Amino acid sequence: MERGWRAFQLHTSLDFTATGIVSGLSTPLAKAKISIFCISTYETNYILVEDKNLEKAKKILGKICNIK
Repeated sequence: MERGWRAFQLHTSLDFTATGIVSGLSTPLAKAKISIFCISTYETNYILVEDKNLEKAKKILGKICNIK
């Protein structure tokens, strides 16, 4: 197990025809040179970022969506 990653959980009710949600969140992170790891389950999605990029990712994602 590799340590040093933090997860953002996407809280949303998406139908299976919705596309581009993860892409819409990952593109601004990629432009900021922040690598991510995505995990998708039946019920939700997670975007993981390295600890060193957490604050920068929060700032970027905070402009796009509500972060708690």
